[in-house]
Amino acid sequence: MKVRLGWLVVLLLCGPAALPAVAADDFPQRQIRIIVPFPAGAGPDQVARLIGQHLQDAFGQTVLIENRAGALGSIGAQEVARSAPDGYTLLMGTNTTHASNVATLKSLSYDPVKDFTPVIRTTTTAMVLLVNPKFAARDLPQFLDYAKAHPGLTAGYGSGASQISVAQLQSRGGLSVVAASYRGVPQALTDVMAGVIDLTFGDFSVAIPQMQGGTLRGIGVTSATRNELTPGLPALAEVMPGFEATIWYGLFAPAGTPEPVVGKIYAACEKFLSLPATREKLASVGVVVATMTPAEFGAFVKNEIVRWSAEVKAAGIQPQ
Repeated sequence: MKVRLGWLVVLLLCGPAALPAVAADDFPQRQIRIIVPFPAGAGPDQVARLIGQHLQDAFGQTVLIENRAGALGSIGAQEVARSAPDGYTLLMGTNTTHASNVATLKSLSYDPVKDFTPVIRTTTTAMVLLVNPKFAARDLPQFLDYAKAHPGLTAGYGSGASQISVAQLQSRGGLSVVAASYRGVPQALTDVMAGVIDLTFGDFSVAIPQMQGGTLRGIGVTSATRNELTPGLPALAEVMPGFEATIWYGLFAPAGTPEPVVGKIYAACEKFLSLPATREKLASVGVVVATMTPAEFGAFVKNEIVRWSAEVKAAGIQPQ
């Protein structure tokens, strides 16, 4: 009894500081959830499912991927921000949830910095300007000519980067388009294929398969230069100087998650993403492994909020 009381006194005196190491040693003991704040099939969803499968194998516990799409990812992000800080609920965040939303949404229901603990930046990618195969223009010069001659083309967006890209068609390309909001990029792609809207911007991971299958036509890429996976597509910046939208994905935990738990998740993800087979699989769909440590990722997010806020302002987007 005296021994047990002694340990109890030690824990009470040390407080929460004594608990994280124990939690990290035992973590995980049950199912982990990764919330993807975008629809199934979107770029972040594809990366989350690859990482989730690896964590499941590495930890010996089920890893469940849950899609909580809506409001440019803020619904899913809010859910994670309000979850217990124990490492069992994670967010596959992006530059939308943790940077551009600060400027595009009037009342953001979470703080991208204060409400989260960065775990690891996983990947970066870009987008493709996509149209229906029956669209009158077949390449970028034809697209510009057609768009100028037909003002009011409908342009769908389902993320912060795609919203900013649509706006850049107007601010940097001098085009007149009507922006239409979607719950996610896949829904916008579906409506382009169905002929409901004229164009959209899709992440490489969802755009490349559709282009290869002939269901969508690529016009140009949003990266500053051409991408080796789509050498035939010009960078939009070639004819619209300054046009760029490079995006990133990464894992976040709720603020206050014990550092040792974060470190354990980071180490498992870093090991998986460093494998040549993983890099090749992601690169085949235009997603580049570009990891950052928790500290690096945290500093990066703060800088990204500044950068994307400037992009939103330059594109003339009014907060919704």
